[in-house]
Amino acid sequence: MGKRIGLMGDEAVAYAVKQCDVGLVSAYPITPQTIIVERISEYVANGEIDTEFVCVESEHSALSVCVGASLSGLRVFTATASQGLALMHEVLYAASGLRCPIVMAVANRALSAPLNIHCDHSDMMGSRDCGWVQVFAENVQEAYDWVIQAFKIAEHPDVQLPTVVNLDGFTLTHCMEDVEVLEDEDVKKFLPPRKPIYWVDPKQPMTFGAWAMPNYYYKFKLQQQEAIMRSLKVVKEVGEEFGKLTGRRYDTLYGYGLEDAEVAVLSMGSTAGTIRYMARRLRERDGLKVGALKLWLFRPFPEEDLVSALEKVKVLIVLDRALSPGAVFGPLGSDIASLMVKHGLDFKLLNYTYGLGGDEVTPEMAEKLFKLGLKVAEGAKPPSLTGYVREVV
Repeated sequence: MGKRIGLMGDEAVAYAVKQCDVGLVSAYPITPQTIIVERISEYVANGEIDTEFVCVESEHSALSVCVGASLSGLRVFTATASQGLALMHEVLYAASGLRCPIVMAVANRALSAPLNIHCDHSDMMGSRDCGWVQVFAENVQEAYDWVIQAFKIAEHPDVQLPTVVNLDGFTLTHCMEDVEVLEDEDVKKFLPPRKPIYWVDPKQPMTFGAWAMPNYYYKFKLQQQEAIMRSLKVVKEVGEEFGKLTGRRYDTLYGYGLEDAEVAVLSMGSTAGTIRYMARRLRERDGLKVGALKLWLFRPFPEEDLVSALEKVKVLIVLDRALSPGAVFGPLGSDIASLMVKHGLDFKLLNYTYGLGGDEVTPEMAEKLFKLGLKVAEGAKPPSLTGYVREVV
């Protein structure tokens, strides 16, 4: 059995890392991630964990240190946000191409300019094709739980890929919640020490990151694709095992009311709680057939699970917390549109952007979104298929 303590999101991530027997942490502080590395550095300074903490001059260097340490066989963690993730961009691809099972927490934050330190998902969406497994947490408990699971997913022999746990900046990173944490011994049983398959060893020389001519380069990339698709099964297996340990079961997505919902709203991160609250209220108070769908796993995209979840829906409203200037749909909306074409889905798709720079969706906005969807389900023409939530409702 675990114990319940009050933790902010950043503190919960650091606490999980403390329990995961991490060999090296390297990071550069950036709001709203800073508290994560502050707490970890305190654990190291106090002798509470036997972890090497490497301070560096930038996020590019932080992830570069992590790549080297991971190739040496260590369990490795880092954290960043916003512009820091953008500065890591080059190394993100090196980490996945070198099959380094690094775990990183991203405290999602808007990208400048103009300067804004509050939440949106522009940072992660800008790197969504970097080859990392990517999950989004709805609340502080999930951030803690996903960090522990992320190490097991990343280090699985069938995966061997870096994994990122996203948590909304300030909404989760700086808000205290009642969190059930596991006993250290339970985490050790769930997550044994890393067993690297290949590592840098002078006694058994190997080549990592070698030059690849055109007739070989694509084969490396296809192997990465195969590995990240295998992680779908591993995410489910790890979520099931974690559920038996904690009573909190995880999967690729979580649906509410979808058994008969005519209208569903799809979202990621902390907004999923607001959407689910309003769906429950509209069902219980007004008897409306609405549902909520939360995507935990963004990469790899859980195609089959989404198709199954959406088979009865007439209208799907997809919420993107990032803008794709000049694109037809937002990142998540584009994925759903592709899913509709590939699998022949025939529901009506509305794709709205929201939450840029911390502009949260309120319950009142969520209610208007559902009622707009119900009108469309009855045949009404929506004011627009795309747009910004605050402008549409």
